Amino acid sequence: PQAWAGLARDAGGGQQCMTVHEVRQVGPQGASVAAPVLVVRDCGVRPPRSRLAPGPWQSVLTLLPFLGPAAPRLVSDAGLVGIQRVSPEEAAVLGRVMRLPRQNAEALSQLGDDMVLWCTREHHKLVKMVPTEAETALLGGPRRLD
Repeated sequence: PQAWAGLARDAGGGQQCMTVHEVRQVGPQGASVAAPVLVVRDCGVRPPRSRLAPGPWQSVLTLLPFLGPAAPRLVSDAGLVGIQRVSPEEAAVLGRVMRLPRQNAEALSQLGDDMVLWCTREHHKLVKMVPTEAETALLGGPRRLD
């Protein structure tokens, strides 16, 4: 939670639009058409099973610092996967799980800090992240946090 404190404080231009909770302490968020919710689970290499499921107007984003034992299951179950630069070994695993063309899987270990491959098992799109001035002031430039 501490790593997210600055963003939670500064997001929303003074309006509270973000709260930070311990991974195991996230309860129902009351998502609705008027107040959609994105739950970001930043829970390390061994994320605990989540009792919080995606639902109408609520999505769940799980961040993994690298591929651990649970990663293939989490990636397989995900509706959308974003992949930054990974090791060649991780690229091979992700290529298999996401059914990426060989050249795309091999390229994952060469991505720049500003590149993300967003994919499903059927589609993939390489995206260059170009932050606005406000985003750069708040978060800094694109980078991989290890």
